[in-house]
Amino acid sequence: MSRKISVSGTGCALADYLYTDVRFNSPEFLKFASLETGDGGLTPGRLVFTEELERFSGVPYAEISQQITGGKSPAAINIGGPGVVSLINASQLLPEEDFDVHFFGGTGRDETAQWIEKLVRKTPLNTDHYTPVSDKRTPFTDVLSDTTYDNNHGERTFINNIGAAWDYLPEHLGDSFFESDIVCFGGTALVPQIHDNLTALLTRAREKGCITVVNTVFDFRNEKKNPGTPWPLVDTPASYHLIDLLIMDCEESLKISGMESIGEAAQYFVDQNIKTLVITNGAQDFYLFSNGELFENYALNHLPVSGKVRADFLQNPALKGDTTGCGDNFAGGIIASLARQIATSKIGELSLTEAVAWGVASGGFTCYYLGGTYIEQQRGEKLTILESFKNQYLHQISSGE
Repeated sequence: MSRKISVSGTGCALADYLYTDVRFNSPEFLKFASLETGDGGLTPGRLVFTEELERFSGVPYAEISQQITGGKSPAAINIGGPGVVSLINASQLLPEEDFDVHFFGGTGRDETAQWIEKLVRKTPLNTDHYTPVSDKRTPFTDVLSDTTYDNNHGERTFINNIGAAWDYLPEHLGDSFFESDIVCFGGTALVPQIHDNLTALLTRAREKGCITVVNTVFDFRNEKKNPGTPWPLVDTPASYHLIDLLIMDCEESLKISGMESIGEAAQYFVDQNIKTLVITNGAQDFYLFSNGELFENYALNHLPVSGKVRADFLQNPALKGDTTGCGDNFAGGIIASLARQIATSKIGELSLTEAVAWGVASGGFTCYYLGGTYIEQQRGEKLTILESFKNQYLHQISSGE
């Protein structure tokens, strides 16, 4: 390799406080459960802001948290957010001598920011551009995890405080962000000024010759503003061509497209001339498509999730951690594979199957531990683990198992 490949990303980054003994059918949870879409109540699988939940219930959030968790301390505290978690995973899968992976974002000036900084230093991710921008609290999310939900597949509910992310502006990215081979926008719905200017940022990235990746998150802000109408991601449908790779989950694909099924949503994005599309659906099959401009041609189709992960947990349920960060790590695995492939192959000839195999491996492995971020004991540890998962998955889909 003649030069380093540079990957830069921005978007949602926060502290995740993980509570694992919550039951979504308990009286304590149901007391604060949503009655209708966007009303500010709790809904399994979705995100709500602390201030909206307070307004909905008329109860201070500290008291709400006390009731739902039973006053227990979190089972784990971790780095969360689709922006930073996906890039941490990518950085763990890419050798530092050949790849630079940078995260651009803003924190408050509080203990949470110091804690995040300390933990990120244990990963290969470069955070020179992840700095204090506000006196507001550093963003955090309380992640309520019910491992028994959906026939023991598990689900999470997210209660988020945007905090200092309100004050992170497009100008904070600077010129160096756009001097990268790949630029990633992860969970920008939780960084409002970035999200509302996403089309302009994608346009600038395209003008600079960057490959653009967008992975989404539940957009409670726009769900609250205009319930029942499609969420804005780019300014107009014609702007989807600015996105080289779009990764989202089923719920997000439905809400952004305005469609009623995952298949219809996938076709909607294909019709908008999206270059590459991946839509996950929990433990169900995920959809994927490539028009041949970035990855090789891949007609709209669907593939299963990891059979190894499913079999492991059926045989030994005690292995299971939780599903927090599965989607974020899935995106990070694809980003890492994209970076590796552009270093050795021609644009338009990259393997989408190889990329999603790394995504499936990354997302599946996340289920074996608590939280989205895996802290390695030594460099290369995660890569070795995931390579085995990836190879088993490629065998699974090639043999039709």
